[in-house]
Amino acid sequence: MALDIKELRNMTVSELAEKEKQLVQELFNLRFQFGTGRLENPMQIRKTKRDIARVKTVLQQGIDQAEVAKG
Repeated sequence: MALDIKELRNMTVSELAEKEKQLVQELFNLRFQFGTGRLENPMQIRKTKRDIARVKTVLQQGIDQAEVAKG
């Protein structure tokens, strides 16, 4: 299941950073499984990459909004 953007926007910056770490680790594991021929659904790699992009986008938006609020 893909990550819901609304759920991501309700997370704090530290929670988003932790989620990004988890997804990067999951992507590593999926690539390893793919390389050894044990991955049943290669589309999981694409889904995980897109989830990482979603998290990074929301994280960057949160940082940008915090900078605007400061300045």
